[in-house]
Amino acid sequence: MFKKILIANRGEIAGRIIRTAQRMGVRTVAVYSEADRDAQHVAMAEDIRFIGPAPARDSYLDQQAVIRAALDSGAEAIHPGYGFLSENADFADACMAAGLVFIGPSASAIRAMGGKSQAKALMAEAGVPLVPGYHGEGQSPDLLASEAERIGYPVLIKASAGGGGKGMRVVEKPEDFAAELAGAKRESLASFGDDRMLIEKYLIRPRHVEVQVFADNFGNTYSLFERDCSIQRRHQKVIEEAPAPGLSPDLRTRMGEAAVAAAKAIGYSGAGTIEFLLDAAGDFYFMEMNTRLQVEHPVTEYITGLDLVEWQLRVAGGEALPESWDRLAINGHAIEARIYAEDALNGFLPSTGRVTHLAMPQPGPHIRIDSGIRAGDRITVHYDPMIAKLIVWGEDRATAVRRMREALSETAVAGVTSNSGFLLRLAAHPAFAAAELDTGFIARHEAALLAEPELGEEGIALAALGALLERKAAAKIAASQTSDPHSPWATLGSFRLNVPPAETLFLSICDREVEVGASIQAHGYRLSIAGRSFEVEGSLAPDGLLDARIDGRRHRARFWGHDGRWDLFVDGDHIPVALPDPFAEAAGDHADGGLTAPMPGIIRAVLAAPGERVEKGRALVIMEAMKMEHTIRAPADGVIDAINAVEGAMAQAGSVLVSFTPEATK
Repeated sequence: MFKKILIANRGEIAGRIIRTAQRMGVRTVAVYSEADRDAQHVAMAEDIRFIGPAPARDSYLDQQAVIRAALDSGAEAIHPGYGFLSENADFADACMAAGLVFIGPSASAIRAMGGKSQAKALMAEAGVPLVPGYHGEGQSPDLLASEAERIGYPVLIKASAGGGGKGMRVVEKPEDFAAELAGAKRESLASFGDDRMLIEKYLIRPRHVEVQVFADNFGNTYSLFERDCSIQRRHQKVIEEAPAPGLSPDLRTRMGEAAVAAAKAIGYSGAGTIEFLLDAAGDFYFMEMNTRLQVEHPVTEYITGLDLVEWQLRVAGGEALPESWDRLAINGHAIEARIYAEDALNGFLPSTGRVTHLAMPQPGPHIRIDSGIRAGDRITVHYDPMIAKLIVWGEDRATAVRRMREALSETAVAGVTSNSGFLLRLAAHPAFAAAELDTGFIARHEAALLAEPELGEEGIALAALGALLERKAAAKIAASQTSDPHSPWATLGSFRLNVPPAETLFLSICDREVEVGASIQAHGYRLSIAGRSFEVEGSLAPDGLLDARIDGRRHRARFWGHDGRWDLFVDGDHIPVALPDPFAEAAGDHADGGLTAPMPGIIRAVLAAPGERVEKGRALVIMEAMKMEHTIRAPADGVIDAINAVEGAMAQAGSVLVSFTPEATK
């Protein structure tokens, strides 16, 4: 076994690899960029090496910097994690040339599956079923458009060199093909340095089911069962589970055998995933192979009892896989939810900034949390905005779904906007409980999943109690800081200086002005809201846990903040609470008719010109942030007055990209 390895990655996956390596007695080296000097994975490793500036291309994608760090630190091997250099065959070759072990498959296996067109040709030879499509070398837009016509709409444009939903577009009709192709090429080039595309028939309501395979260097290859990854948005997985609900033993066997045949066809070694589309008739089709550890590997670990990272290290170190794997059986059901810094109610735009507070459920036998973010850390534009992976296990799917709902209800993130409320609504949806899964699930149930949080009168009472308790805690701190025992600050009865026993609170809750009457009682407060009275009491812990009783019923929430601005998290939803500023003036637009950048990012395309008349919904500017494209569209019919966006330039959040006048006001 290796004595020391370098992890060529960051965030939660770096920490996850470090934990297993340290348990095995293997010392670890963490690499970090300028943006990650204080990151969690840096604090965890025994040795650390700086590799460059914040942009990934200058640090985590700099092959020579990573290899130099490994050699300088005395590491014997490099674990690439997922993303970054994990599926880069040239990097695998460079490791070997430097005398380092690449903890993953051979460079030839990566190349075989790295180009989707080549991979599909190999799979056809191996007898693995394929979706009808075009996987050729010809790449002219006219040829690709004609192939789309031949295949029949709707079609799926996919980056030949990529994965993770990047460089992928669904096209419903021929007139949209050229624009979607151009966007997919730009995104693929930015993410993978390659803009080759393939075209496939887009299946209606398919499931995304993938099989975890593992192979050693002695000819042993095993299927470790399947995962259902159908809950997706923009082709990026949101919730994954294992095993896939509803698969018959025969179908599970056939998919596993096809996956093993695919891995053997390229002489695979290590952990890999064969992704299939599964239609309603039970027919499955090869999509691609991920020649690395998957983000969602923990659900497989839960149902098999295996540590896949441990076996990656063992296989790379020359060990054979145990024959007992041939007798592995599925144990229970596991579900993973990806918690991201993104605003689900605002088009899932990434959210950047400092995570001021973070609350997660307590890990245990049934709950696992893989996270690379702590309270105080920053989410930046340079990397994927993942906060954590929340994984639960149950004896059966119903138990796992219930535990996921409970765990998400205990999750709260302040400082940046997270998708935890969206995930809770998803996990609580009746169709999810019934395992009615396919890749269109989120789009089909969008109205319910993206509903604005509603705070009833009990919720308002909870917010008011939090504000009162936070003020009481502030008074107690003030009391502790005086040396005068006769000071009114040192007396913590019902009297407060400038706070009468009965008062009226004016709160802004979800941008709605609310009036709350509050009077101090023996054990708490009596609150009056819209003519209704509530008896409330409770406590506010230093970690923000608000334990309340409202008319005798218990409520638990998180309540953070100070100086009249708070964040209330209840049932997974984030509710902003504030004391209105009577002197604040209503804020107008940043600029009259200005369309602003929703986040920091790079301008990838300017699609309109000054003086041009445009229709509502017309794409005007395309930005790239966090490796994904975001389109700025005309909010109404109107005229472009000025274009301030410059292709290739960095735009700051809130900067005016387009000056626009709606037609009705011209």
